Amino acid sequence: MNSVFVNYRSSDEEASATLIERELSARFGADEIFRAGKSIRPGEDFERALLRAVHRCDLLLAVIGPRWLDAPGAAGGRALDDPDDWTRREIAEAFAYGITVVPVLVGDAGRLPAGSLPEDIAPLERCQYRRLNHRNAEADIELLAETVAELVPGLARRAPAAEEKAGGRGRNTFNGQARDVYQAGTVNEYRYGGIGSVSAEGGTVIGSAHGPVHTGSGDQINGTRVNGPQFNGGGVNYVAGDVKDGGRLNADVHDRRGSRERGE
Repeated sequence: MNSVFVNYRSSDEEASATLIERELSARFGADEIFRAGKSIRPGEDFERALLRAVHRCDLLLAVIGPRWLDAPGAAGGRALDDPDDWTRREIAEAFAYGITVVPVLVGDAGRLPAGSLPEDIAPLERCQYRRLNHRNAEADIELLAETVAELVPGLARRAPAAEEKAGGRGRNTFNGQARDVYQAGTVNEYRYGGIGSVSAEGGTVIGSAHGPVHTGSGDQINGTRVNGPQFNGGGVNYVAGDVKDGGRLNADVHDRRGSRERGE
């Protein structure tokens, strides 16, 4: 079932309608957001699919750009004056079924003048709107998503936001305080200068280390020690793992010449 129907005119703001649908799908789930170009399967009766989707939705978003009101129809004249114009029919069906309609004014599109619409969609002139300005798209989309969640309460954040997916930001508690935490993938990249920073893109970067680096638990073993390792050569770097069984080193050892031996 599609909870939100995205209505638009292809000759006006189709790209904006696609952006709205994709952003809302990312937040609430693709199956909850209907857009004709995405949601109608090949070979399906598009008229039945459109009417069924309108009748079953809880909210219709009417995407309105600067060309929406006066866009010409296929037979000449204004498209909105044709009773078979699908942009008009979808909105009219929503009003007839008591479905909430929210105009989304794109760019420089202004409010619809009183008396400018056919009678079956005239209530659209009085509907409170939201705006999408591409110079402020992130904030406008977020406000629109909040409006959708408010008007369709059961829809609220059914799918994780993009920032909470793998490699993104989340929340965790450290020493009793909530902190932002980042989950990062593995990055294989040479960086000169030692330890780098933690970020959403990278994680902790260790590069060009010229001494022992400890990443496990237990004591760090450096140099000569009874029953411990002694490594000689052209500037050996090694990574110590967990130290167990009386100080035996469980780690791989690399030298700068590319040789490799296993510490036991």
